[in-house]
Amino acid sequence: MLDMKSMLTYAAPVTAELEEFDRKLTDYLRGDSPLISSLARHLLKSKGKRIRPVFAFLSSHAYGNFNEYSVDASLAVELIHTATLLHDDVVDESDLRRGQESVNHRWTNLISVLMGDYLFAKAFRVLVGSGSLDLIDAISRATERVSIGELRQIEETHNFSISEAEYLEIIADKTASLFSVSCESGPILKERDKASRERLAMFGEKVGTAFQIVDDLLDFVGDPKETGKEPGNDVLNGKVTLPLIHSLRAVSEKSRKEIVSKVGEGDAKESFQRVYNFIEDNGGIDYAYARADELCQEGLESISSVASSKYLDSLSEMVKFTIRRAS
Repeated sequence: MLDMKSMLTYAAPVTAELEEFDRKLTDYLRGDSPLISSLARHLLKSKGKRIRPVFAFLSSHAYGNFNEYSVDASLAVELIHTATLLHDDVVDESDLRRGQESVNHRWTNLISVLMGDYLFAKAFRVLVGSGSLDLIDAISRATERVSIGELRQIEETHNFSISEAEYLEIIADKTASLFSVSCESGPILKERDKASRERLAMFGEKVGTAFQIVDDLLDFVGDPKETGKEPGNDVLNGKVTLPLIHSLRAVSEKSRKEIVSKVGEGDAKESFQRVYNFIEDNGGIDYAYARADELCQEGLESISSVASSKYLDSLSEMVKFTIRRAS
């Protein structure tokens, strides 16, 4: 498992931009009430890896697209992402987020939902300051995709017949959409042509999809100290991800029905071990790693024409980081 220090090594060329990002985030979350201030302080204690801003800043610099509103665009995306996490924790009834108490656990579900709504409002207020209708439109569409992906994921809970294509569509909406618009924000703000926008949007889409595949893999191979939750939490709650999808299609109908019947049956640790052994025996974990790596390579291919630079080199390392997080 790679830690925050490892990622910051790859993000070194955009350290100043990340520092400005953190300053602005702190300012925006300073709070309009004592409760909001308390919630903001809690959220800022565990701020995550800032992986979307890093991708946005590196890709913008690599293509000469970085400008005065680039940090604000990333700030808006990160506020939206944080809002979705607050809502997710309510849906999932999570007690932990990034190794500390989730907002819904420390306060209430109602407060978590309303704080999420507050962050959505803040995000679009930030965007208005850019004066770019194209940026507002792109981030609005990405936010809509996140909601669609979340709803579809709930809809497909316990659907052990879901196909790989359907799973990829869901995670593309749920996760890759914000990666995609983060990378597209540079050419939007510099008013580049459609092809330039599409190139970087596709790069973000591919890498963001790979990122979520690996995130789902952490449910099987992750260290609880790093992930903040016990292995098997997702699969035992009916979330069907790529390792299981691949393994179920690799066996007979009889074997498929047998393992499906065991999911969530009896002791949680015993049930998860049975599912894990099934996936391991049928190549599900290796397949998911390989599929994530393939998507990352496709993403890198889409930006292979840009001139070499320290930003491009770091961007390539960040892409590799998305895969190695679970190794």
